[in-house]
Amino acid sequence: MGAAWACRLVSLGCQLVALGCLVLGAPPAWADSAGKALSGVSTFCNATSTATPAQQDRLLRLAAIVKETLDASGHGVALVSRNGTNLQRFGLRYSHAGISIKSHDDGPWTVRQLYYACDEQRPRVFDQGMSGFLLGTDNLDQSYVSMVLLPHAEGLALQLAAQDRPRALRLLASTYSANAHPFSLLYQNCNQWVAELMATAWGMLPDGDDLRARAQGWLRLQGYAPAPVNVGSHWLMALAPFSSMVHLDDHPQEDRDALQLRTSLPDAIEAFVRERVPGAQRVELCHTEQHVVVRTGWAPMLDGCVAQAGDRVIAWH
Repeated sequence: MGAAWACRLVSLGCQLVALGCLVLGAPPAWADSAGKALSGVSTFCNATSTATPAQQDRLLRLAAIVKETLDASGHGVALVSRNGTNLQRFGLRYSHAGISIKSHDDGPWTVRQLYYACDEQRPRVFDQGMSGFLLGTDNLDQSYVSMVLLPHAEGLALQLAAQDRPRALRLLASTYSANAHPFSLLYQNCNQWVAELMATAWGMLPDGDDLRARAQGWLRLQGYAPAPVNVGSHWLMALAPFSSMVHLDDHPQEDRDALQLRTSLPDAIEAFVRERVPGAQRVELCHTEQHVVVRTGWAPMLDGCVAQAGDRVIAWH
């Protein structure tokens, strides 16, 4: 009984950490890019890939389809999100978002994002190839990726902000929390950094020591309001003090009492972009052992990667 409860607690703890972003799992050696940190050397948490050669091949081919889709769109910047640890208990599909940029016509698509550098126990801004970005999923046989394509003006502003080293790093909080509250300066998760970067770009906010506060203020004024996530378990809340990557002291007491936490997640960021940026387009892809499904539009894909009317299906050969 004791061992069974211990395993359950570990599982619940991992799900709470994954609520904000997937922070564990290094890209395997066969990934297209191990990544490059903006400031110093950054590493992912050490992990051994369990992917089979067939799973590796499918994920790499999925990444190629994603890049081909981005190329065909004619856009140079996209908000990209992927699934990570299974978050179905929270009613969520996506856990981790970044900004995908193609700096010139013949250049590769890279993803600028926040990751937790485990060895240093601090967050870092990180660049990664598309294949490495997609490989950060626990479900190697069925993965999802969402792309929001930005019109030229908004895309260019976001690209310039992301590539403005002082401002991009000024937005980086010193302490990471996977479930960081969207309107607190105490902590930050990967998706919150993306949201604050968008605020800096579209609000034309100049650099300065209070940039994060101004970015959060702009987001609030623009109606950015992540929906509460129903944690639904006192065990999960009780485990928070035992993890260096999960905190509760930035959340209002009434939210903690209600077992509901507000944090920046890809769904909230996409909803904000859809409402605020006319002309933004969404493409969602998923893969199984048999095929890839490509869906254009804001209607979400069915669970199980099942094609619907109007979807494009690409069979593996």
